[in-house]
Amino acid sequence: MSELLTTPPEQLAEQLRKIAVFSDLPQEDLLWFVSRCQELRIAPGDIMMCEGDKPEFMIIMLEGEIRARAERGPADGPVFTMNSGEVSGMLPFSRLKIVSVTGRAVVPSHYLAFHVSHFEEMFHRLPELVRRLVGLLADRVRNVTRQEQQHEKLAALGKLSAGLAHELNNPSAAARRSAAALRDCLARLRSAARSTTIGPEDCATLAQAEEEIRLSLKPAQFKDEFARVDREEAIQTWLESHNVAEPWKLAPYLAEANLTDPNLARFAAVAGASVGPELTRFATLLEMDRIAEELENSSARISDLIKAIKEYSYMDQGPVQEVDIERGIETTLTIMYHKLKRGITVTRHFAPDLPKVMASGSELNQVWTNLIDNAADAMNGNGNLTIRTARENDFVLVEIADNGSGIPADVQSRIFDPFFTTKGVGKGTGLGLDVVNRIIKNVGGQISVKSVPGETRFQVRIPIQPVK
Repeated sequence: MSELLTTPPEQLAEQLRKIAVFSDLPQEDLLWFVSRCQELRIAPGDIMMCEGDKPEFMIIMLEGEIRARAERGPADGPVFTMNSGEVSGMLPFSRLKIVSVTGRAVVPSHYLAFHVSHFEEMFHRLPELVRRLVGLLADRVRNVTRQEQQHEKLAALGKLSAGLAHELNNPSAAARRSAAALRDCLARLRSAARSTTIGPEDCATLAQAEEEIRLSLKPAQFKDEFARVDREEAIQTWLESHNVAEPWKLAPYLAEANLTDPNLARFAAVAGASVGPELTRFATLLEMDRIAEELENSSARISDLIKAIKEYSYMDQGPVQEVDIERGIETTLTIMYHKLKRGITVTRHFAPDLPKVMASGSELNQVWTNLIDNAADAMNGNGNLTIRTARENDFVLVEIADNGSGIPADVQSRIFDPFFTTKGVGKGTGLGLDVVNRIIKNVGGQISVKSVPGETRFQVRIPIQPVK
């Protein structure tokens, strides 16, 4: 708990002189300021301020360190630090109404608390100090905004990374399964090669029969699992009647390959006593064809994602380049596929021969990411996302529309303000659209929104040539 102490005012004044905003003030002004302060010391772990409280004091840290964060919010929220020699808390002209963080001492800390009820007197007596404190307030706003924006970028990167990890995991897991299945296939082929007794004179006839059977095969289509089991049992019975060893192992492979009874009969007529190992070899080769196709699809998916990541970040390119807007949107959709694939239908209305724009491609991709992510959230993962592009005089228009819940009319004018969000607690920082707005303004563009329940349209206009 805090303990109110008494230190000689002259000594406290000397300590204040070590802080920049107080360093050259007259001694009598410093003594007046100290006389209006409470002097407090707190131990490590003690609370200086609680979120939800009304801010009533300006804090001057003489010694120690305080760390503050929103303990009722997300665990990964930003942490603010106050060290010795810093002035914080309620500063003159601050609009702070509620303390949004809880501050705890990290080490034994010693500070002065100046109550807001003395501000008016300070305005008249110490105008130079007030001017400096206002400068501190402006610096604090910039620093907090920068930290929140960095946190927003990291949170967005975290979401993208998680989604990409999930999308990469599926094809990579399929590739691992295929590799394991190939090992099993190779083991079966070696076993079949050791077991067959077919002679060289019958190889050509068997090869011709295999090729004809392979070309006639169609993918197996069982109406349900019972139909599959029935077919496997029928093949197993056929294998048993031809004295094939371990028919229960071979039957599932032949059923999956969709060999018919006439196919089996023809095979047996050529292979004779080696029908078991030869059928094993044939079914295994067919399975290896299927596995090779799966590996090709998996590796292509991984390659496409890696290409999309490179294009999304404009890796190895300068800060400003010719940007293909539609390609950037497609790349963003690929990156965000994890969030759209379950219930969102994407409709594209892309203009033919859309001109490229001179801008930062990676920053424009941040714009599309934020707008598409917000649209997906507004539709709760289920709805229609429409993206339209067009040329309007010297601008490229990009319109991103959704059929979600819409933005209430009374807050539409505030959605681009920093820290304003319509999302629930812990679901948004209110910086996504602020980032979008700043990026668009930096390239000399415009952004607007029209929204009613069931239809929200964000329109982004980007100059084709950079604004000088």
